[in-house]
Amino acid sequence: MNFPEVQNDPSVPTKYADADLIIKARLDRSEIQMLCKLVEGLGHLGVVTTTNKEFGEVKIQTTKYCWSELKVAIEKMPFEMEFI
Repeated sequence: MNFPEVQNDPSVPTKYADADLIIKARLDRSEIQMLCKLVEGLGHLGVVTTTNKEFGEVKIQTTKYCWSELKVAIEKMPFEMEFI
């Protein structure tokens, strides 16, 4: 549940406020669906969103704490991906 009064309270520590990370990448557009399924299957280390289907551009929403593990997994996937 979201509690707006707690989220706006300056006395509540925001330990993870700067944890969000968005990675932009490009891959063959026919591989986007497979990337989504593989990342989703990794225990939700990140979420893939297509930003430009025509050019095969995606963004991967993750955290700085999960990115190193997710990057290693992505690099082992059976397709070429360019981080932009």
